[in-house]
Amino acid sequence: MNTILKKGKQILLSQQSSVISAASVIMLMVVASRILGLVRQRVLAHFFLPEELSLFFAAFRLPDLLFEVLVFGTFSSAFIPVFTKSLKKGDTLAWDIAGRVVNIGLVIFIPIAIIFSFNAEAIYSYVAPGFSVEEIQIIASIARVLFAAQAFFVVSYVLTGVLESLRIFLVPALAPVFYNLGIIAGTVLFTNSLGLFAPAVGVLLGAASHFFVQLPASVKLGFRFSNQVRPNDEVRKIGRLALPRVVDLSFQQVAKTVELYFASLISTASYTYFTFANTLQLLPVGLFGISIAKAALPTLSRIENDSAEFKKTLFSIFNQMIFLITPFATMLIIIRIPFVRLVYGTDIFGWEATVQTGMVLSSFGVGVVFQAAVALLSRAFYALHDTKTPVVASVISIFFNVFASFYFIKILKFEVWSLALSFSLSMILQTVLLFYLLVKKVNHTDWKKLFIPLSKIFAAASISGFVMYFLLKFFDRYTWVKRLSFLERIDAESIAFEKFVLDTRYTLNLLFLTVAVGLIGFIVYIFVSWILKSQELKVFVSLARKFTLKSTAFLSGASMPPKEQEPITSTDSDS
Repeated sequence: MNTILKKGKQILLSQQSSVISAASVIMLMVVASRILGLVRQRVLAHFFLPEELSLFFAAFRLPDLLFEVLVFGTFSSAFIPVFTKSLKKGDTLAWDIAGRVVNIGLVIFIPIAIIFSFNAEAIYSYVAPGFSVEEIQIIASIARVLFAAQAFFVVSYVLTGVLESLRIFLVPALAPVFYNLGIIAGTVLFTNSLGLFAPAVGVLLGAASHFFVQLPASVKLGFRFSNQVRPNDEVRKIGRLALPRVVDLSFQQVAKTVELYFASLISTASYTYFTFANTLQLLPVGLFGISIAKAALPTLSRIENDSAEFKKTLFSIFNQMIFLITPFATMLIIIRIPFVRLVYGTDIFGWEATVQTGMVLSSFGVGVVFQAAVALLSRAFYALHDTKTPVVASVISIFFNVFASFYFIKILKFEVWSLALSFSLSMILQTVLLFYLLVKKVNHTDWKKLFIPLSKIFAAASISGFVMYFLLKFFDRYTWVKRLSFLERIDAESIAFEKFVLDTRYTLNLLFLTVAVGLIGFIVYIFVSWILKSQELKVFVSLARKFTLKSTAFLSGASMPPKEQEPITSTDSDS
């Protein structure tokens, strides 16, 4: 038993020595967390109507605004680079910084949260005018519970930053898994007695779990709570570096509040459609965007002074990330309705809700690749201690998003999918701005070398998308019966389509068709990439072979060769 516990500690506290190994750990946990996130949303869809869930999701607006601006803005851009450099000067200084940041965060957060709680009804009446007075009261009451949950995150995200700075990614990546488990447990256990407040209690349980799962590892490594509140020079530097990011996130939260504002005007259930679709599109963004970007930040921070290595590492990671995420973004656009039906299809989540959510998902899918790109490009600027440039690009894109949302909803009278499209278009704009400014900043003059890999990726994705669209429509009985899509030009009476189509009213048939079409689409993507001689495919195959060989040797009990130190910087064939 002692041996098992010792090995367990070694696994939890093991350091990842390369971007790929770190990203792999994060990806694994992101998959688990996102799957649980989908289970969480499915549980919510099982217990509550879309109109009820909109109230629960709307209640997050104020707590999320406060958390994102005051807490996440600091740790996503400034804390890790400063803490990492402080470790070189000594552990005592680094841990003192972490303790002070915890205290300062709580001192700022708690009073503002109390003020927001007391005035929640008045604030929500302005930001969600489409809801009734009774609905606003329910939203405000739920929000007060959520504020208590966010207090745990103030401390928990310091621990996350500490562990990631030490290149320990498994424990902080486990934390969101426990957060989702808390929400699921709260919903299942307390809905009969607490109604819509049950998932709010679950959020409180999940936030506490998010904190406690990281605390033992952090204490083991040296973290201690402190009674110091006065900021020292390093904490002031964190504040200076974080300020532009805080401004950026403030504008982003305004944009998200605008989304709630317009969604509430469309219908009560619209915000549920928007939120459910957002959960689905965040799966590839978190898996291939955020995970790789988070893993890359410590490495890029360490090589900021080596211009050649910085450029080689950054753009190699960028191309590999785009290569991985693009086929999944294509699937979200093409197979949107089956995805929504499989994840959220319940007795009280009907066909109209499915169609509306599917249209929102497709609109989000347009911007999935660009969300991932923004995550990495922004962190490249952070590694260079430039937090201002990403803010400028973000603020420009946010103004565009707000304007586009207003135009689509108020002028053109579009449905809620147009809010997702506005967001995707703003992400495209932000990516273009960041990419251009970063290339200029690092003096990368070979534009041909930058764009050829990306053109191959998008060409392969386009062909894959066309194949998936054809297969999905051709083998779905519903499209033949209703004469939808290109099938309306085919003489259905001369074709015995009943012999080869699947009746997707049945879950197993729908699951089989969705998986088959997605798998074929991915194979087509890989094949076209091979035809186009994609360098990213070669890297992907090389990593897959290495992983397969190690797994086979481990399962067979064969002796493993001495562990190689994976390169932190990229080479021509790896990164």
